[in-house]
Amino acid sequence: MTKKNQNRFWFLFVIGILGFGISMVIWTVKQAVSVPVHESNNYMLKYQMADMNINEIMELEEKFNALYKITIKDTELIQLNDEQQNTNAKRAQKAPIKLTAGSNSFKYSVTNHSMKAIDTAKVTFQITRPHSRNDDYLEENVSYKDGYYTTKVVELEKEGRYTLVLKVEIDGLIGYSEVSSYLTK
Repeated sequence: MTKKNQNRFWFLFVIGILGFGISMVIWTVKQAVSVPVHESNNYMLKYQMADMNINEIMELEEKFNALYKITIKDTELIQLNDEQQNTNAKRAQKAPIKLTAGSNSFKYSVTNHSMKAIDTAKVTFQITRPHSRNDDYLEENVSYKDGYYTTKVVELEKEGRYTLVLKVEIDGLIGYSEVSSYLTK
C-alpha cells in the first residue's frame, strides 16, 4: 500500500466512524422522542410533590392503617390460574377486580378496627391506567350513603389494566387503597 493510499484509508476510516456516530445519535434521539412520557401520579400527587413529601405521606398512612381499614365491596374478582401468576415476584399477587365495559360504580367501606363505620371522612376516588394519565377519572368528594362511600358511575370502554385509587382523610391522617383491575370484553 502506498503512502497516498494509506492516508486516504485513514481519512475514509475516520469519516466513516464519525458518520456512524452521528447517525447513532440521531437514531437514539428519534427513538427517545417516539415514546410518550407520562408523569406519575402516585398518592394522587404530582411526582415532585410525592417525592419531596414521601416520608410524611408514609408516616400518615402508617398511622391511618393502625386505626382504620378501607375495603372495596360488591366486586367480582378475576381468579388467576398458575400460568397467570407472576412466579418471579417477591410478593403474592392479589386477584384483580373485573371491570365491565360501560357503566361501573364502586362501593368502599371505611371502618375502624372495631368495625364501626366512619361517615365523616373526606374521600377522593381516582381510576387510572398505568403509564398514562389520558384516561384518568377523578372524583373529589365521594358521597356517603347507607354505610358506604359510593362513587359516581364511570364509563369505561378501553380494554386493559386499570388501577382504582381511594384516598381517605380522617382527622389529619391519610390512607390509600390501590386495587388492580382489568376490563375484558
